Amino acid sequence: MTSKSTMTPGMLGAISALAATFFFSLNDSSIKFLSSGYALHQIVLIRSLVALILLLVVIVPLDGGFKVLRTQRLGMHLIRGFCVVFANMTFFLGLSVLPLADTVAVFFVSPLIITSLSVLILKEQVGPRRWIAVGAGLIGVLIMVRPGTESFRVALFLPIIAAFAYAFLHILTRKIGNTESAATMSVYIQITFIVVSGLVGLFLGHGHYAGQGDPMFEFLLRGWSWPAETRDLGILFLLGLSSALGGFFISQAYRLAEASVIAPLEYTAMPMAIFFGVVIFGEWPEPLSWLGMSLIIGAGLFIFWRESIKGRPKGVARPRTRR
Repeated sequence: MTSKSTMTPGMLGAISALAATFFFSLNDSSIKFLSSGYALHQIVLIRSLVALILLLVVIVPLDGGFKVLRTQRLGMHLIRGFCVVFANMTFFLGLSVLPLADTVAVFFVSPLIITSLSVLILKEQVGPRRWIAVGAGLIGVLIMVRPGTESFRVALFLPIIAAFAYAFLHILTRKIGNTESAATMSVYIQITFIVVSGLVGLFLGHGHYAGQGDPMFEFLLRGWSWPAETRDLGILFLLGLSSALGGFFISQAYRLAEASVIAPLEYTAMPMAIFFGVVIFGEWPEPLSWLGMSLIIGAGLFIFWRESIKGRPKGVARPRTRR
């Protein structure tokens, strides 16, 4: 008697979403770990080279072969690429000086921004309940940032800026997602990373502008150096692997299952960030940070739920897609 697998496409999609979130969280933790010894543009260049090789050797062949890389939307791909490069650079700069959980929580404001931009750019209709959720999420951001208090940190604006860049990225993705494959978009994004980080390295890789003292600026201006330890080489390779696999699994998740199943699972990045923050960096969120996180995450989940019950899952803002 043979046993049949009970694994449905929806279950496989959910597993893929959880795997993607894990790899994205691993990516964030690894970059934060390396931020005290290497330049941001060097880390991003190596990560993207490894990710591009994995995409071309493994993922593109699985997604239909190299013919999928032919595109009539090169200009749109370049704009998307610059959006995600800018978002990553600002997010990673914030990671270098902020607690991991705080940075990830503030970045989750991106669905609220996408909801607002969808009205201005895509002319979509947003009801009063979702606007209230947007307002609640913004209150959560204010609690996290705490302007005018001793706990105020300017660096917390970096993940907010990153969230805006990701919002524009997803708006553009909606415009080309029906004609371009996930592999095509992933490859062009990694190529943009390589070109931009390589050019930045030409201007800043010598390290002449370093020595400012501030950890965040040191991360940006530090000169390139060969990894001093074999461990660091392994982490750099892990970065490329996690970037490629994260992008692949999140694409698989949305291909196999409905958005109403997948998008809420991406919010598991929050407990993962808290876990990695505590275990690796000894960072435990402050009491007020828990309140801010709850408002931001709750607002994002409510907006998704409202979109789902209205039967417009394709219009829902995915929480994040890290490359």
